[in-house]
Amino acid sequence: ALGKGSDLEKAFATAALVYNNSADPEGKLSKAETKTLLQTQFWGFIQGQENKPKYQEIISALDEESENKIDFEDFMILLVSLTLMSDLLQEIKNVKTTK
Repeated sequence: ALGKGSDLEKAFATAALVYNNSADPEGKLSKAETKTLLQTQFWGFIQGQENKPKYQEIISALDEESENKIDFEDFMILLVSLTLMSDLLQEIKNVKTTK
């Protein structure tokens, strides 16, 4: 659908597609499913972050037994939070691209 979209539009469309492919019919994920999805699909950003307090806080919240499910908005907030604390983000900032 976004064949001619910008790189940023394609990135968000991919995030939405990955989320939707894992979500239940109501468009939500359990906390356990969310944790698994992040650990399998966002590994490059979370690798090496296990000892950071913010990472532990995020994962601990997903480990809590709760009937509350994660919707797409909350999922995107988790993605942004993990991205901002990631060492990979610093590496990306140091890469200069030419067009």
